[in-house]
Amino acid sequence: MESLWPPLPLDAWRPTQATLHRCAQMVGKIRLALAPITNHYWSVALHLTPRGLTTGPTPYEGRTFDLAFDLLEHELVLRTSDGAVRSMPLQARPVADLYSDLFGLLAEVGIHVTIDDPPVEIDREAIPFHSDRVHGDYNPEQASRWFRIVARTAVVLEQFRAGFIGKCSPVHFFWGSFDLACTRFSGRRAPERPGADLVTREAYSHECISAGFWPGDDRYPQPAFYSYTAPAPDGLADATVRPDAAFYHRDLAEFLLPYDVLRRAPSPPQKLLEFFQSTYDAGATLARWDRAELERPVPEGAAAPERPHPPG
Repeated sequence: MESLWPPLPLDAWRPTQATLHRCAQMVGKIRLALAPITNHYWSVALHLTPRGLTTGPTPYEGRTFDLAFDLLEHELVLRTSDGAVRSMPLQARPVADLYSDLFGLLAEVGIHVTIDDPPVEIDREAIPFHSDRVHGDYNPEQASRWFRIVARTAVVLEQFRAGFIGKCSPVHFFWGSFDLACTRFSGRRAPERPGADLVTREAYSHECISAGFWPGDDRYPQPAFYSYTAPAPDGLADATVRPDAAFYHRDLAEFLLPYDVLRRAPSPPQKLLEFFQSTYDAGATLARWDRAELERPVPEGAAAPERPHPPG
């Protein structure tokens, strides 16, 4: 029987992730080049489909098109509003070849776009896509496992999102950091971040609490669910959150719940929702968000979430 929450050790799938991450950035940068920018750069995030990830409809000279990763058949599919369909296989070959083939598909249907070629938010070997012949591993089973985890996490995040009536992002996928995310906002502007780049200033212009799933990197070399509050209020690092395996990673400045612990637990979706809710409770209460105005009222007879005590 297929595991609903399969193992995904970072060391085993890191070569595939490196290739897929770079492909996602190529596609995301095409979206960035053509779509109007919306608040917090939500417009450039990818979105889940039943089979993978998509840009959603993207405008180009009176037409629209989308690029979609099919992580069941392992294809990257291009569809246009005037009926054109093209695809290329996702398989083990150099990133440079994937890059060339992708822009060749676009050119076939009359779409010509230029992107900023080097990858972003990648510490290891940030080689420009067009010349990257170092990365090119692709294990279909590893890619499908990762997508199954992301898809099931998205279901829990949608349930979590439903309890909030303030400003909230969609459940979406950021190709820079390669993480699934959903972000809630207090409605108040955040302090300026001196020296921050344009993207960071826009992303964190307002107080927020973000939660999601991340495959890990050298700072924490295993997949994990995360939650952070920005700016972080006093006392957040010492707040008690659930389940017991969750902890505050001081270098990353966020709460983590190791994926491998969660997947072995009884009722993983319930435990994951508990993590998202308890870390939000801690951040929102300590930062003195107006929770009565931002949250959907708890139905009569249902238990209200526990709330940590704010300092002072």
